[in-house]
Amino acid sequence: MPLIQVSIMQGRSEAQKSAFAAKVTVAACETLDVKPEQVRVLINELPPQNWFVGGVAKAGPGPRGA
Repeated sequence: MPLIQVSIMQGRSEAQKSAFAAKVTVAACETLDVKPEQVRVLINELPPQNWFVGGVAKAGPGPRGA
C-alpha cells in the first residue's frame, strides 16, 4: 500500500489539491501496479513563514520574502 506524502506551501485551493492527489494516484497505480484504493496521498500544508529557501523564509521581511 503506497503512502505518498507531499509538503506544499499553504494557499492552494481544495480543487487544486484534489486534482494533484488524483494524478499522483494514477501515477502510483501505473508505475507500482497497485489499485487506486490501495494508494494513500497525504498533503502537508506549511505556512510561508515555515518554508525556507536558501535559509530565507518565503514570508516575512526582506527582499526574498513573499
